[in-house]
Amino acid sequence: MKLYYSPGACSLSPHIALHEAGLSFEAIAAPTKTHKLPDGTDFYTINPLGYVPYLTLDDGRSLHEGPAIVQYIADLVPEKQLAPANGSYERYKLQEWLTFIGTELHKGFSPLFNPATPAEYKTSVINRLLERLKWVDSQLAGKHYLMGDTFTVADGYLFTVTNWARLVHVDISGFAELAAFRARVGERPAVIAAMKAEGLLK
Repeated sequence: MKLYYSPGACSLSPHIALHEAGLSFEAIAAPTKTHKLPDGTDFYTINPLGYVPYLTLDDGRSLHEGPAIVQYIADLVPEKQLAPANGSYERYKLQEWLTFIGTELHKGFSPLFNPATPAEYKTSVINRLLERLKWVDSQLAGKHYLMGDTFTVADGYLFTVTNWARLVHVDISGFAELAAFRARVGERPAVIAAMKAEGLLK
């Protein structure tokens, strides 16, 4: 397998999942600004959409969209319990979390990275994000992870997205449960490995 990623982008989530899964893969940097791979290849010739994450399988098939990719990875190693069993209520709760993180948080942060976004609109975006994160904070009370005591691919996604708060000056320090969650996830060997591979940690 090959995972195309951009350092610190949402592709960090499947990067973490692959390390958690213990699967063999090649990580290839596809910077979102240049779309040039290390060998000079135009990333658009590999993924016409031009964004990450993008996972190519050994048989030539491919997947894009982080929530789909991380569930695929999890299902390759069910013994790791990175996702509940397909068809179970818990699996739908995982999908609920992945959808919420993707639509309410991930896309919520997007305007803050765009220098053309008006300051007034950024303020409303930040306020909405903080409302969502306050709710997430309440949902983490009494839990180690989003689904309880077991780390799942949704946790890697939430960790990845909340990493962006510092970059766009969104203060999340007041959310104690979220801070404790981020500390726990950040100490996981797979998370450290993925972040080091992307140059986010020394």
